[in-house]
Amino acid sequence: MSNAGGMVLHQVEKHFAKQKKPAVCCFSAEIKAGGVTGLVGPDGGGKTTLMRMLAGLLKPSAGMLRINGLDPILQGGQLHAILGYMPQKFGLYEDLTVMENLTLYAELRNVVPGERQPMFDRLLRFTDLARFTTRLAGKLSGGMKQKLGLACTLVGTPQILLLDEPGVGVDPISRRELWKMVHALADDGMLILWSTSYLDEAEQCREVFLMHEGELIYHGEPGKLTQTMTGRTLLVEQPGVSHRALLHQALQLPAISDGVIQGKAVRLILKKQGSIDEVRQALHLDESQIKTTAPRFEDAFIDLLGGGPQSTSALAEVMHPNDGDRQETMIEARNLTKRYGDFVATDQINFSVKRGEIFGLLGPNGAGKSTTFKMMCGLTLPSEGQARVLNQDLKTGAGEIRQHLGYMAQKFSLYGNLTVAQNLRFFSGIYGLHGNAQRDKIASMVKVFNFQPIYQQTTEALPLGFKQRLALACALMHEPAILFLDEPTSGVDPLTRREFWIHINGMVERGVTVMVTTHFMDEAEYCDRIGLVYRGKLIACDTPDALKTQAQKQGEFPTMEEAFIRLIADYDQQGESA
Repeated sequence: MSNAGGMVLHQVEKHFAKQKKPAVCCFSAEIKAGGVTGLVGPDGGGKTTLMRMLAGLLKPSAGMLRINGLDPILQGGQLHAILGYMPQKFGLYEDLTVMENLTLYAELRNVVPGERQPMFDRLLRFTDLARFTTRLAGKLSGGMKQKLGLACTLVGTPQILLLDEPGVGVDPISRRELWKMVHALADDGMLILWSTSYLDEAEQCREVFLMHEGELIYHGEPGKLTQTMTGRTLLVEQPGVSHRALLHQALQLPAISDGVIQGKAVRLILKKQGSIDEVRQALHLDESQIKTTAPRFEDAFIDLLGGGPQSTSALAEVMHPNDGDRQETMIEARNLTKRYGDFVATDQINFSVKRGEIFGLLGPNGAGKSTTFKMMCGLTLPSEGQARVLNQDLKTGAGEIRQHLGYMAQKFSLYGNLTVAQNLRFFSGIYGLHGNAQRDKIASMVKVFNFQPIYQQTTEALPLGFKQRLALACALMHEPAILFLDEPTSGVDPLTRREFWIHINGMVERGVTVMVTTHFMDEAEYCDRIGLVYRGKLIACDTPDALKTQAQKQGEFPTMEEAFIRLIADYDQQGESA
């Protein structure tokens, strides 16, 4: 593959009408081929706007932008011949097969018929999709759709690849496969720009451009920024105190700028002027209960932005306590099985969730976790077994039970052409709120989530973080006893994710029961217990730390992501040896 040259950006800006600040401000960079370059930052930071300018889809308001010496606006035809662009919502045609999608993109890129088959064979082998050429794109798992999207983007052998958040909604195994493919392309000399708000992905990049509110706030190797945090990241445990309560206490300390749950421990970031002794004394810890740990890029990112959100959930404070026996079973799967013709999507799944517990369903794309989740919240009926909520079978008591459930869908069940105000009124009405009760609840949600500045904006125009907040507000209008969350933070940045989990932890402390699916392994650490679904079966069910212990090898303790991958690999190995 020929060397792709590079990108040069000088003082590039983009202004949109009705926005006070530019979406991209004074961005200068030089990006070379031969490695993966990361465009990193929180939601609304300007990453997608910059990508669209590079692809020639938006004209810069100011500045100079060249790709291999070409102006994306004035020389777009020449540029498109050498550039592949995969936007966040990639244009796969779901009613076409894998091969038909590839053929369509070959037509669009003017690949002559004689060159197509060798190219298709190479791309199908590269993405491991050769077995699925006749499958409709709409029937592929999330990870396979992303691989097909990458294959379509590579039709015509571009020299430059722009990938806008390709890891969103993809399980850890598929994400690793995606990265392996992209690294192989970069090693062959392709220039690759990978946009992401997932900071573990940033660590895989040769260099990163870190954006915040349209401005470039760091450029360099991710490891160099991570090293600035050495000695300032802590792991804290306190027997007899729940990790949620410990995190809440720690985040109120003047010496702490951020914290997250990590298994049964809490991971904290010290401010530059803070000290370990100060934290130890404030939390009444002995020396064995607090220790430094290796920093991560995410720690450095949060610190660079001035720390994480406050520890107190304003949302939990306006919710009434959900009193009851903490040992009461709120959700239960009994031999849960779902068949689609001859295909068994879930097979004899059993688990139970107690009041005030967070239970996570994890699994690769296509493993059966979403089917299980949908049966547990009454969206799909089981073929066999029972999905029980509040000690009632959803097959017979779904109507009555639904008033006690809140549901936040993966794609956010909001009406894009309605305003924030109209969505709040609509969903509160569905849940039976009217008159003063409805008005008061909407007012409290507007205050909690600071919706006033966007109150009359249509939902489709909102940044992802605001859509997520609005979806959570709509799901909680009727103060449900049980909350179902289907990949609730997919694609959102670390700050928004922290804010979200502070709210969830606050509600759980008040007795709300939560069932959540996620592909984000650091998020799985917030769960009290995790059920790992694979090939339609529940192959493991325990606390995050117990699952990591189960997967550990001699002399090390794996991350949640490593445990996830190992447990699945071990299950496959046992199946082969059986």
